Amino acid sequence: MGTGNLIIIGGAEDKTGECLILKSFVEISGASKANIVIITTATEKSIEAGSQYKSLFIGLGAGNVSFLNINTREEAESDQNAMLIAEATGIFFTGGDQLRITSILGGTKIYETLHQAWKSGAVIAGTSAGASAMSRTMIVDGNDNDPARKCTLKMAPGLGLLDRALIDQHFHQRGRIGRLLCGVAENPSILGIGIDEDTAVRVFPDDHFEVIGSNSVMVVDGKSILSSNVSELMPDENLAIANVVLHVLPAGYGYDMVNRKVLRVEEKQWK
Repeated sequence: MGTGNLIIIGGAEDKTGECLILKSFVEISGASKANIVIITTATEKSIEAGSQYKSLFIGLGAGNVSFLNINTREEAESDQNAMLIAEATGIFFTGGDQLRITSILGGTKIYETLHQAWKSGAVIAGTSAGASAMSRTMIVDGNDNDPARKCTLKMAPGLGLLDRALIDQHFHQRGRIGRLLCGVAENPSILGIGIDEDTAVRVFPDDHFEVIGSNSVMVVDGKSILSSNVSELMPDENLAIANVVLHVLPAGYGYDMVNRKVLRVEEKQWK
């Protein structure tokens, strides 16, 4: 367990209005004293994405903001790049392709430094693909707006910052409940967390999270599952699950991932 926080964003977060989620990230990172590094590995439009978020974070009061375009494993072994991560108070992963994040960064100096920074108290945030990559096992691909079918779900190792859960993003907007249910059926010991657009969870060091943003988060708890046919499915067969528990949580709610309990959260500033 790290001593830092995670901010896991479902994608398409507000960038023109109150910017509540991005503002929360800047404030938790230290506001005017923040040293934020944006990692654009997930996207092939790295200059565009990095510049956009840099402008946003500076506009929201961040003291120092830079972005790292790491496109190769060689660049991920750079001492200079690792030093930027080590000195950051906030680290932000853009959207794109989550498999680029893990395949380029996994096992490198940047990967090790990222974990050390988090354990030392840095805030790590990710949106869309950057959100999916946070967990130890991540969803790489699966059909949207489809019934749950085992053969349509593709998973891979993630960054390993979140142990207890499987993350999915753009959740209700892209109809992804089927694929999240399938992921939980395959491993009922982990929680499925589906995060809507313009919505995020802030995960605290004690492994509870609180919801930020304008939409909702769905928690799929598979511990109570009595039976499923996930290990028996042939291609294109529908999934059957008995006794799965679902929670839908907007802002003002949170969730204790250790004791698997819904929490009510007091209205407060995100400091």
